[in-house]
Amino acid sequence: MDQFSRYAVYYVPQAGPFADAMAAWLGWDAARGAGVAQPDLPGLPRPAAALTTSPRAYGFHGTIRAPFRPAVPEAALIAALDDLAARLAPVRCAGLEICDLHGFLALIPTGCDAALSALARGVVGGTDPLRAGLTPDDIARRRPETLTPRQRALLDRWGYPFVMEEFRFHLTLTDRLPPAEARAVAAVLQDHLAPVLPAPFVIADLCLMAEDAQGRFHLRHRATLSG
Repeated sequence: MDQFSRYAVYYVPQAGPFADAMAAWLGWDAARGAGVAQPDLPGLPRPAAALTTSPRAYGFHGTIRAPFRPAVPEAALIAALDDLAARLAPVRCAGLEICDLHGFLALIPTGCDAALSALARGVVGGTDPLRAGLTPDDIARRRPETLTPRQRALLDRWGYPFVMEEFRFHLTLTDRLPPAEARAVAAVLQDHLAPVLPAPFVIADLCLMAEDAQGRFHLRHRATLSG
């Protein structure tokens, strides 16, 4: 807990071509805790580094439990996540498609909405005792003035506004982009990623992630979903 300020529970792809391609696209491999050279892809409106500033620090991931300050040591987080994962089932989706989510590009799973929502509810509820209470800075980070009343209530109850019925699983690919740039980048990524996008797309484990002093996230533990 001294080394890392916040923890989170994410989906992170297991080692293989998909994981390698996505780490290279963002320029950060959270599993190895190392930077990666980003590809020079023809057709991009700007270099990849200029399109991926925000998501780079987190590494390629899908949020299941958003970053929180821990109330227990890391060993207790790992033990609790292992116990939780043993009671939750893996999620199998048909595949992934590139979507524009209010200006930023992301990969969205198809064919598994109900199962993904159930997994997220189980993780949020099961990990809630592990997080410290929100500080004023924690609340300010979530920009409460932009939230709906329901989202603000979820923030107060669960530490994050986009949970339960507000949850939408996505794998962020870019910063928020102007519409013309977003269309151009989506076209390039469609071709670049097509050979490695998994079909089916399976969430087989829960990844405990930790944020270092530079704001970079690191993979600390994988807990296999076996319920």
